[in-house]
Amino acid sequence: MRCTLRGARLIDATLDIPRGDITVNGTRIQSVGHASEAQDLVIEANDMIVMPGFIDVHTHGGGGFNLHTTEVNQIGAYARWVPTTGVTAFLIAVVGTPGSLPEAQLGTAIAAMNHFEVGAEPLGIHLEGPYISAVKRGAHLPSWLRAPDATETERVLAITDGYLRVVTLAPELPGASAMVSRLIEAGVTVSIGHTDATYEQAQEAIALGITHATHCFNAMRPLHHRYPGPLAAIAQAAQVRGELIADGVHVHPAAMEALVKLLGPQRVIVITDALAAAGMSTGTFDFAGQPAQVVSGVARLSDGTITGSVLTMDQALRNMLSMTHVSLQEAVGMLTLNPARAAGVTERKGQLKAGYDADLLVFDASLALQATICRGTLTYATEAWRQRWQES
Repeated sequence: MRCTLRGARLIDATLDIPRGDITVNGTRIQSVGHASEAQDLVIEANDMIVMPGFIDVHTHGGGGFNLHTTEVNQIGAYARWVPTTGVTAFLIAVVGTPGSLPEAQLGTAIAAMNHFEVGAEPLGIHLEGPYISAVKRGAHLPSWLRAPDATETERVLAITDGYLRVVTLAPELPGASAMVSRLIEAGVTVSIGHTDATYEQAQEAIALGITHATHCFNAMRPLHHRYPGPLAAIAQAAQVRGELIADGVHVHPAAMEALVKLLGPQRVIVITDALAAAGMSTGTFDFAGQPAQVVSGVARLSDGTITGSVLTMDQALRNMLSMTHVSLQEAVGMLTLNPARAAGVTERKGQLKAGYDADLLVFDASLALQATICRGTLTYATEAWRQRWQES
């Protein structure tokens, strides 16, 4: 079926059309700016803003569902839930397990991708650890941590069978340099994170080919005027993109603004680092076997350690606009095109472009999400928007 959204503001990282049409044909975008000649369905959207679907490259779950799991249906349920927050694609985050590689969880992630049917598309795996600093481990248990090892690197690549997209590691660990080089050779995006690296060590790691930084400011040495740490090295390297948890809790709004100025909007990737409790203001939940709770909108372990977030991507968009001085176009790029680059899917996602996947979001003028279209299928809609869709 061909469907046209007529008269909407069309905006992505590269274009901003005040009034235009966008036509979807099956699972792909057919035209942008002007409607194609033949349409089966025309929906008036002149009071709406249409943008590409959000891509979350660092999330552990949401809606009560975990991504670090041995239950395939957990990931499927998350994929069906997360479009309610504007996410149309995501990486499945896997963390460590006590005393061994998380082989069962990696296998579950692959099975979920192989059996994916509806909702947000799982694009691959983000392995956050277990090759991280004990000093900057955050909510990761000491029993999860492992030393980089050449044989184990090959094992990880074999287990993930081409589905591994991002690996977060601490490059100062013994053996990490060889792991970085091998992962990059295999086409994996390597991210510096959960690291106690000095400025010099971070520079050396970036020279090896690191192009990503995991949740900047969090779980890394701070930016100090005499000991600048990894953030300064990241800022100086034009090829490195940095994640930002845009909840105003993990990173103060002033530091959020500073990161955007340091890296520029084209290098900031907005993430949620969300847990199963995403969207909750209070309640208890589980993170990789650790009991946690949400108190006043902040997720914490029993010892008070902040563990991930309860942020959703639609709220992250609004936060970027209210907490920093970026434009709507710049903010949209941070949630769409920039993460598409990290996940290696810029040839089909992250922009409003003919031939790209029809992953579209419809927002009203107040930036309240009205509808989510995943590869041409209306996956989420408010009652008002669903009625508009049905009446057209």
